[in-house]
Amino acid sequence: MDTLTRIRAFIDVVEAEGFSAAARRTGRSKALLSKYVRELEDELGALLLNRTTRQFSMTEAGHTYYRTASDILKEIDNLADLVRENNAQLKGRLRISVPRTFVDADVGQSLIDFAKENPDLSLEIAADDRFVDLIEEGFDVAIRITKLEDSGMIARKISDFRIHICATPEFLERYPDLDHPSALSSVPFIVDTNARTQASIRFHNPDNTSFAVAVSGPIEVNSPHATLRAALAGIGVAFIPDFIARKPIESGELVTLFNDYTPTDRGIYAVYPHRRYLPAKVRIFVDYLHNWFKKHP
Repeated sequence: MDTLTRIRAFIDVVEAEGFSAAARRTGRSKALLSKYVRELEDELGALLLNRTTRQFSMTEAGHTYYRTASDILKEIDNLADLVRENNAQLKGRLRISVPRTFVDADVGQSLIDFAKENPDLSLEIAADDRFVDLIEEGFDVAIRITKLEDSGMIARKISDFRIHICATPEFLERYPDLDHPSALSSVPFIVDTNARTQASIRFHNPDNTSFAVAVSGPIEVNSPHATLRAALAGIGVAFIPDFIARKPIESGELVTLFNDYTPTDRGIYAVYPHRRYLPAKVRIFVDYLHNWFKKHP
C-alpha cells in the first residue's frame, strides 16, 4: 500500500506538471507529495524528477516509469470498478476525446445527458478534430466519426451516419447539368478541410467500384457548421454529415444529390484502448451512448 501511495503521488505530480499544482488538485500538502516521491526514488534507486525552483521535468527513468506505472494503476482501478460495478456508484473522472463536430451538433446533447444522469462522475471532454493517441495522451475513450480503419484499439459502433452532397434549390437552378458526381468538378464546391481527402470526394458505383472527383471553390473551412451556412447561402455544393444537415434537408432548404453514389460505410464509434479490465465507467458510457442514439435516431 505504501508503494501504491507513492506511485499515485508521483503520477499526480507528473500529470499536474508540478508539486504545487498537484497539491491543489489532490488536497494533499506539497511537502507530503514531495516526501512520497522522494521515498519512491529511494526505493527505486533512481531519480525520477528534476527539481528546480523554476522548472519541472522528468528524467529519462521518470518517463519510463511513468508510462508503465500509470498503466498498472489504471488496471488496479479498473479491477476495483468491476467489483463494485453499479451505475449509481460511478465515481472518479472519465477523459473523453470528441470531435468538435460532435460536440457542437445536436448529438453533443448525449454527453450532457450522460453527465446529468451520473453526477458523481467527473467528465473531462476534450473537443479536438485530430485523431488523438488515447494511450499516450491518457484518454479513457474517444468518439470518432469515420470509416473505421484497422488499429490496436477496441471499437464499438454507436450509430450509423452518412454524408450528404447538397445544395440549395436556387443554386441547382443555376447549375442544371448536375446529373453525375463527376460534374461536381466544374461547379463551386465548399471544401471542408476536416475531411481526410479534402479537395477530392470519393463515390461508390452501384457495382461497388469507387472513383474520386476533384472539387474546388470559393471557400475552404475546417468546420461542417460553417460549411452548412455557406451552402444555405447558395455559395456552392457542400459535403455535410447527416446529423448536421438533417433539418435543412427536411425543410427543403437543401436538396441532396447523388445519394446512390455516396458511401454508406461510415459510423459514429466509441474507441478505447485494449485493456484486460475495461473500466466500468467506459463500458457504461458506451452503452449509454448506444442507447441514446437508438432513442434519437
